[in-house]
Amino acid sequence: MGALVVYQVLSKWNEVWYRITNKSLPLPPGTMGWPLIGESISFWKRGPDFVAARRRRFGSMFKTHLFGGPIVVCTDSDVNKYVLASESKGILPGYPRTFSEMTGKWNTFSLYGSEHKAMRGALISLMSASVLKERLLPKIDEFMQSYLSNWSDKILDFQKKSNEVVMLLVLKMVASTEGNIALTKELEEAMHQVSLSFFTVAINLPGTTYNKGLKARRKLVQMLGKLVEERRASKCSRSNDILDTILKNSEDTDCVIQTDEQIIDQIIAFVLSGYETASIVLMMAVKYLHDHPLAQDELRKENLEIRKGKPENYTLNWDDYRSMSFTRSVVLEALRMASIGLGFLRRTTVDTEIKGYVIPKGWTVFVSTVETNKDPDTYPEPLKFNPWRWLKSNLESHQYFMLFGGGARLCIGKELGILEISIFLHYLVTRYRWEEIGENKIVRFPRVEAPNGLYYRLRDC
Repeated sequence: MGALVVYQVLSKWNEVWYRITNKSLPLPPGTMGWPLIGESISFWKRGPDFVAARRRRFGSMFKTHLFGGPIVVCTDSDVNKYVLASESKGILPGYPRTFSEMTGKWNTFSLYGSEHKAMRGALISLMSASVLKERLLPKIDEFMQSYLSNWSDKILDFQKKSNEVVMLLVLKMVASTEGNIALTKELEEAMHQVSLSFFTVAINLPGTTYNKGLKARRKLVQMLGKLVEERRASKCSRSNDILDTILKNSEDTDCVIQTDEQIIDQIIAFVLSGYETASIVLMMAVKYLHDHPLAQDELRKENLEIRKGKPENYTLNWDDYRSMSFTRSVVLEALRMASIGLGFLRRTTVDTEIKGYVIPKGWTVFVSTVETNKDPDTYPEPLKFNPWRWLKSNLESHQYFMLFGGGARLCIGKELGILEISIFLHYLVTRYRWEEIGENKIVRFPRVEAPNGLYYRLRDC
């Protein structure tokens, strides 16, 4: 009897602790779990299923206790759109401390207000349409042609290859590191470890993911600091890469990126924002295309048409890329289906009223884009891989299009990521076909990965 009483008290502790009595509106429905840990254990075990089950039980907005504090999960498309566009109304980025520690004080994900606007503007200038067309496309094309050569009759792990190709390419664009194999490998390993530590538990003990992430972050700062120092010392030897552009811009007293700390944080943010998502989308696109031969055939048809009439050692130009309508559709559909991130975290700085409920000041808001991106009203047969859906309707302009976030924080690297994957797919489908080797299991939570690798045998077309 006593144990039952203790259980009842503990299971309702958070409900009582976070109960509000002086508000005109109620909290969203939901359960808060145990003291301190809330419902975190259940969430980390079930992930998207945790959200889906509570949506069925409580509706499209519900409260819970995750990541060490009270949180409201939103799965309603209208609410999500409102939250992402309401920074001026006091709904600010709400990423955990571990994320900010790994990405740095000056990363655009955690900044807000005038600082965010200035830093974001500086980064956008590095990935404008003219920069993509004139500077980055030639580098990407040259790299992909070389990287995808001599794959015929080989068995390759496309999880490993996807991680590798994206990281090597981004480092090439940022700091022209391709001539220094040792430095490239060190940067790649450190960046990967940092990316694994974004949302880990902040326990700084030897061997923990958090501890490894902090060490990798310090190593990154040291290596990138040395690169910055060397570039500044050799002004006459420019590499025409992102780092050169940042350093050149920093000489302007009006530029917001001035200090080495700011420069390094922006480089890390640039690399990591383009690495995690692009590598997984690329891997999943290869898998979806293998599993859906009609889509692969259509993709090959489009890209062979682009190649037709070109010399043997051709290069792709901007017009070629802009004509890849089905290729772009494959990339968008792979991103939608893969559900790489569960959503976005925001934090209320004032009591916020939404749909008849109040979200108290200081609470976290979890914008669940998994639900939005699989809403059957927007995407009929949402669990079906169907790139053609992007051709039939202007989904990229749809009010509930949230594959790249929304509001003032729409992903800066959206077009760069699509460009990278599109060029990769062009050379893959025009050179090779691939067949699955073994059973390639995909795990989708807490991150999308193939625990045992994703192996395919390639042969010439």
